[in-house]
Amino acid sequence: MATTQPRNATALREFFTGVSFLFRGFRIWITAPRLMFLGMIPAAIVGTMAIALVVALIVNVTPVTEFITPFANEWDELPRVAVRFAAGVALVLASILIILNTFTTITLMVGDAFYRTIAGHVDAQYGAPAPHPSKGFWSDARRGVAEGLRLLLPTVGVALLVFAVGFIPVVGSVVAAISGAIFGGWLLVTELANIPCEVRGMHLSARRAMLKTARARSLGLGAATYLVFLLPFGAVFAMPAALAGATLLTRSLLDENLVRGAATPHAQAPAPNADQPPEA
Repeated sequence: MATTQPRNATALREFFTGVSFLFRGFRIWITAPRLMFLGMIPAAIVGTMAIALVVALIVNVTPVTEFITPFANEWDELPRVAVRFAAGVALVLASILIILNTFTTITLMVGDAFYRTIAGHVDAQYGAPAPHPSKGFWSDARRGVAEGLRLLLPTVGVALLVFAVGFIPVVGSVVAAISGAIFGGWLLVTELANIPCEVRGMHLSARRAMLKTARARSLGLGAATYLVFLLPFGAVFAMPAALAGATLLTRSLLDENLVRGAATPHAQAPAPNADQPPEA
C-alpha cells in the first residue's frame, strides 16, 4: 500500500531547498570571484550607512525607550526596567527589519548593472531565458521606485507587529526575533527576486504570485539571507550570493532547466508587460 509523505516533512524539505540556493550562490565566489567582488561594492556603500544607523539606534536606545514608555515613569524599578528592556529589544528588532529591507532595495537600485550581470552569469550557466525588451531607463526607474514603495508599506507594518510582539512578557523577545526572520525573510526574497523576474518580464504582482507557488522554498532563501545579513558585514559579503540564489530560485519556480550548461527551449519568458507568471 502506497504511503503519502506528511505535508510538514515536504514543507521542511522545500524550506531547506530554498536555504541551499543561498549556499549555491556563495559557490559563485569560487567560479567568478571578480564578478562577485564587484557586487560587493554597492552593498558596501549602502551597508556603511545601514550599519551607522543601527549603531546610532543602539547607542541611543535608552533615551528612546524612555520616550516611548512614559507610562512606566511612576512604576517600581523592577517592572520599569523590565518593560523598557523589552521595549528596547523590540525597537532594535523592528528597526533592523526595516533597515535590512531598505538596504536591499537601495543596494539593488545602486548596483543594478552589477546585479544584472550576476543574474546573467547564473542564467548563462544553466540556459539563459529569452530576452525581454526594456521600456527604457526612465520607465524602468519609475516602476522600480513605485514597486519599492509598495514593498516599504508592508515592511513598516511587519516592523510594527514585531515591535508590539516584543512586549509580550517572558517570550516576547524570542517571538519577535522569530517573527522578524520569517516575515522579514519573505519581504527580502520578494525584493531579491526583482532582477531575475524583471529579466523575464515579470513585475511585482507576478513576482509575488510566483513566490507563493512554493512558499516554503521561497521563505527558506529569504530567512537564511535575513539571518546572514544580521552578521557583522554579512549583508555586504552575502548580497551578491543572495542575488545569485534568488536567480536560482526563480529558475526553479518557473521550472527552467537547472542542469549546468543545458539549453532551456521549454522555459518561456512572459510576454512583454506580463504581470502574471507563465502557466505550467
